[in-house]
Amino acid sequence: MKNIKIQATLLVFALVCATGCTKLEQDWHDKVVPETFFKSKKDVEAALFRPFTHARWYMGEDRWALQEYPADQFAISTKGRHWYNGGENERFHYHRWTPDDGWIWGTWRGTLMGVALALDTKQDLEKVNYEALALTPADKEAHLNQLNTLIAFFFMRGLDYFGGMPLFESLDIEAPPRNTDQETFDHVEKLLKDALDKIPAKTAGQKEEGAISKAAVAALLARLYFNAEAYTGQARFGEAAILCQEIIDQKYGPYSLDATWYGPHSFNNDTSPEIIWSIPSELNYLQYDWFFNFFYHYNTVKNFDTEGSPWNGTHLTPSKKPDGSSYRSDFKLGSPFEKFEDADLRKRQYKYLGGDRYEGMFIVGEHLTPSGEPILGGEEYKDLPLTFIDQVARFTEVGPGKEYASISELPSTMSEGEENTGIRLVKVPIPNNADRSRRWAADNPVIRLAEIYYMLAECKFRAGDGAGAASLINAVRERNFEDTDPNPVTAANLDEYRMLDEWGIEFLGEGRRRTDLIRWNKFTTETWWDHTPTSDHLKRFPIPTQAISGNNSLEQNPGYE
Repeated sequence: MKNIKIQATLLVFALVCATGCTKLEQDWHDKVVPETFFKSKKDVEAALFRPFTHARWYMGEDRWALQEYPADQFAISTKGRHWYNGGENERFHYHRWTPDDGWIWGTWRGTLMGVALALDTKQDLEKVNYEALALTPADKEAHLNQLNTLIAFFFMRGLDYFGGMPLFESLDIEAPPRNTDQETFDHVEKLLKDALDKIPAKTAGQKEEGAISKAAVAALLARLYFNAEAYTGQARFGEAAILCQEIIDQKYGPYSLDATWYGPHSFNNDTSPEIIWSIPSELNYLQYDWFFNFFYHYNTVKNFDTEGSPWNGTHLTPSKKPDGSSYRSDFKLGSPFEKFEDADLRKRQYKYLGGDRYEGMFIVGEHLTPSGEPILGGEEYKDLPLTFIDQVARFTEVGPGKEYASISELPSTMSEGEENTGIRLVKVPIPNNADRSRRWAADNPVIRLAEIYYMLAECKFRAGDGAGAASLINAVRERNFEDTDPNPVTAANLDEYRMLDEWGIEFLGEGRRRTDLIRWNKFTTETWWDHTPTSDHLKRFPIPTQAISGNNSLEQNPGYE
């Protein structure tokens, strides 16, 4: 499916971040230097896309964990003897993380590694004679600015997670201190504004194959302005709105909303008109698959009719209390599954239909094989049919002679899960063994046009144009229903919570929820499920202990000393 087969061949840049410095000694042997190593256009492209392999890894795992588990839509509850993990999952859910937590260290290290990889490639390509390889100066300018955009992407993510980052434009700088939030913001802004005029726009019908287009640069710049108030204290929604409108008006290339909800996530999403930037994925190459083990029950492979050994971890936070009543009457955040309308096509049970076709994106209710036979549990429900529920509680401990006399006594907290606890998300389609070659054929969307619609909608809402905001959101919502939308957004029903609900529904599981909550000042001030308000300093993660140990010029974020 993908023409660019980018293999993960990361250099030893882990040393760059593990030691807290960015100095890299390069010993060139004989005549093997950048000026002579590159022999063809293929060599140049292989080098150009090497840092993009890191971006694929960066989009998932620890970075996803920091965006979703401290927020209101996902959790890894302790399920009997599984998943306590030394309290790690509870620390992030309850906002009790420390500078020693591995997800934080992995994200700090991965952010700077991404910058270092892109800088290293940029320094190599700057020395290459493009015209000798039948490439043009415009090609060279575009390639170098793709790398500058990738550098801006990593620094912007670092700004989002940690605040001011140690900025560097060379790999020969030792132990740089942190720059301020504003300096980091300004550096990202400059890189993106410089790149915007130097990267070509996508042409009509062109597949997305991992390269950064002009529209992707504009979208990243819009993201920067959209969250500027959280980053620097200065709101810049007006500038974000201008860029979003220009993207929608196709100033930066021919993009349009996909006609179906699954188009941007499907096996062929490299052809979706909605995708602005995606990371390629293909079986046995650069696979978009990290979530498979975390999300699904050990026996869900029987439902998928495929192989693998998932770990039964991640699930949606519950919409219902143990007694079956809804949390929505108590809290405005959380309850992600109930926020979907019952008529929403996405709310159906995930089912692979063969021939690349599938429906629904949740594992909920009775768990069955494709032929309709019950799938049995192996822990609390050993040898009994599994039914996935939108609740968290130890239901097997209710009854005569057991810990709880009735369901009304059951607590619902992170420590009270069972093997069937929580609804599971299937946002990336998983084919059966008959179509195994299509496994992981769906690319990882980084930016899609729906995000631009929602950013512009929020900007309009903040500016007092509720009707304009509603029109943009409904343009995306309408594809999710066979008939008419039973609950469209209107100027009358759109408030900050409905806006957050719409972000949460459309982008469920896409690794952005924490950022959205922070932008609305809800991340540390609101209650959901068993999570209560915390301290404002937790909007930023701490600088990891390992980073400071390797570079004592790094200053810790306030509140973590």
